[in-house]
Amino acid sequence: MKQDGNKGWSVEALVLAATALLVLLANLPFWREALAGRSAADFGTWRFIAGTSVLLVAAQAAVVLLLATRATVRPLLGLLIIASLVAQHLMQRYGVVLDPSMMRNALRTQTREASELVSPWLLVNVGLGVLAFVALFRVPIRRAPALLPALARRLGFVLGAAAIGVAALLLVFQDFSSTMRNQRELRYRITPANLLYSTGRVLAADMRDAARTREPLLPVRAAAPASGRKPRLLVMVVGETARAMNFSLDGYARETNPELAALPVINFADVTACGTSTEVSVPCLFSALGRASYDEARIRASESLPQLLARAGMRVVWLDNQAGCKKVCAGLEFVDVSSGSDAQLCPGGECLDGVLLDGLRRVVDGQGEAPARDTVVVLHQLGNHGPAYSKRYPREFAHFQPECTKHELRECSREEIVNSYDNAIRYTDHVLAQAIGMLKSWQPRYDVGLMYVSDHGESLGEKGLYLHGMPYAVAPREQLAVPMLWWFGGAGARGWDGLDAACLRERARRPARHDNIYHSVLGLMQIETPSYQAGSDLIAPCRRSGANG
Repeated sequence: MKQDGNKGWSVEALVLAATALLVLLANLPFWREALAGRSAADFGTWRFIAGTSVLLVAAQAAVVLLLATRATVRPLLGLLIIASLVAQHLMQRYGVVLDPSMMRNALRTQTREASELVSPWLLVNVGLGVLAFVALFRVPIRRAPALLPALARRLGFVLGAAAIGVAALLLVFQDFSSTMRNQRELRYRITPANLLYSTGRVLAADMRDAARTREPLLPVRAAAPASGRKPRLLVMVVGETARAMNFSLDGYARETNPELAALPVINFADVTACGTSTEVSVPCLFSALGRASYDEARIRASESLPQLLARAGMRVVWLDNQAGCKKVCAGLEFVDVSSGSDAQLCPGGECLDGVLLDGLRRVVDGQGEAPARDTVVVLHQLGNHGPAYSKRYPREFAHFQPECTKHELRECSREEIVNSYDNAIRYTDHVLAQAIGMLKSWQPRYDVGLMYVSDHGESLGEKGLYLHGMPYAVAPREQLAVPMLWWFGGAGARGWDGLDAACLRERARRPARHDNIYHSVLGLMQIETPSYQAGSDLIAPCRRSGANG
């Protein structure tokens, strides 16, 4: 039987109804935060709820109507419903906010990483979204009038929604504006506005990056090596999701660094990350701009530290057990070691960080007995990538018990979560100690050194937050304070320009940032370039040869 095209829902009515349901049922994290501390007996609370609800429905419906047609409205709303329910689940479970930075991180997440977020409750939310998607296709849509009347109707509806939204805002303006100003992250808990806005920002930025002219290359020159100096081998380990407060080297009560504690490492006890996600921090820590002059577009259009070192004549190799180098190593030697068949190092095809040591050995031993140039090898760890912390270490490192072995962190006690996280830290401790042991064995051929720093920290339930990725301005210390340690040939001396280890240990007691790494490595490797800043070089005051020009 043929459906009567003049009966059924209009596109505008369907959008309005679906948006209202999303505001009421898919914004629980927003309402929980916005209503915290308010009394249900206070008339002002209900006025705030009413005014804010009308504002959110009107504003979001107006935006969706700019995209919806009779042909697209059902798939568009269906996708928004599914995405909104998934977003609500992630915000409720982990306390994340879906700002552009987090959305970029999510869009760059590999299937392997995303699979670790799958849980029964996530599948329930996806299932509910799919049911709603199917139900939408059973809703009859009224045939639109001629083009011009349809456009006039749509414009009138959009303008009317905007007017109603403004009126609702005026009703609660003082209360609403104060709440949004004092809790800036709340705007990124409004669904589906957060999804539309953040995704749009990411796509627009990607298009600008694709069209943007690369920043001009700066002059670069490696200083002439001292007579008789051996080639240098610097291993830079980029940690993943390790926070400083769980490193015993940084004062943590548990012994999470037993092997490193027995080595003459130089530990920096107060280091602040450039971002709260890999997508931000890795490009930033290898950039001359850093957080002090942070400009995401310029950083992505500029030459990274590894690229500059390679242009100066060094061999630079990036070994990756993560989700790639975020374009930092574009054009360089890159080896993905994240999947393999070794039963011990790669159980189930997903590799532990010990595989990086095998890769390092192949790089160094493959250079032969007489390497012709200085070499920098970057090891990009899987580290403490959550939520499946228990999959980041072999069973013999399950030191702290009981541990959380579930992907759904809310199904574990906080004690179990922290135990698993700390076990992963102990495995990183082991990997770093093994890397130093390998470097010691190569000392007859090289002047050797190692730098380790984590890309960002992690929340483990503090203030109801889990994982990472909070906006930088409101990020907790747990996500920003990261461990950093250096080791140079055992004590740091003749092979590194007479590096004074005691001086560097003294400097390590004062605050440092990701921003210092770029300049410190340039100084250490004696690279002369205009982007070098001696004042940001942590090593410059502690070596005989002084700063670069």
